[in-house]
Amino acid sequence: MCFIGHGAFGIITKAVWCNYFAVVGISDDLSYQLMPVVGSFDILMGITMLVNPVRAIPAWLVLWGIFTALLRPLSGEPFAEFIERAGNFGASLGLLILSGMSKNGKEWFTLINPNKNVSKETYEKLSVCLRMISFLLLLGHGWLNLIGKKGVLDQYALVGFTNTEQIAQIIGIAEITAALIILIRPFRSLVFLLFLWKMISEIFYPHYKLFEWVERGGSYGVLLALWMLTEKKTFFTWMGTKITGE
Repeated sequence: MCFIGHGAFGIITKAVWCNYFAVVGISDDLSYQLMPVVGSFDILMGITMLVNPVRAIPAWLVLWGIFTALLRPLSGEPFAEFIERAGNFGASLGLLILSGMSKNGKEWFTLINPNKNVSKETYEKLSVCLRMISFLLLLGHGWLNLIGKKGVLDQYALVGFTNTEQIAQIIGIAEITAALIILIRPFRSLVFLLFLWKMISEIFYPHYKLFEWVERGGSYGVLLALWMLTEKKTFFTWMGTKITGE
């Protein structure tokens, strides 16, 4: 989803990409020529991941996702734009942890085995990774709400809100609070609600709705995977356990 959604913007030749190409000294004219090439390669990687999932592809997405996300603050956008896209590379990082990191170069080009036995220690590492990535993407989006990013305000206007700045402040505080709770102690019901929230809220982009929603597949995947790993304990049962010392 991340590869295909991102690649679609290259095919479309999204104008804002010129700012990111400019970071490495590429002119606007050349940027428009390179966008379809980059986009086509991204889509090819996405399709290959579906039909022939070798470890090298998610490994590349970790590096590519971090690099492309960093281009945003490097081009003058808020740093929140980088951490809000943690799902783009975090889902692939989680997949690598789950499938096993290899020091053997050849094994990076072997298929990921979905039937592989996974140790408890690996699941614990995966849980930490998913919690950190979930924290970052929620913190970043909450931050963008608090600073009143135009794109976010336009989303709320599209839904029908008139007091978009006030709504953004409320949602920003709520998302940052949820991010801290997940980092400290993820509760299964909260994680699932946040998964639904991200799935629904990312639909309402004023432009390129489908591609924006698809590109953020990593954000949904991270939250869904964290929900699957989280114990079935509510806040109240956890507090009861803490009080009794069990």
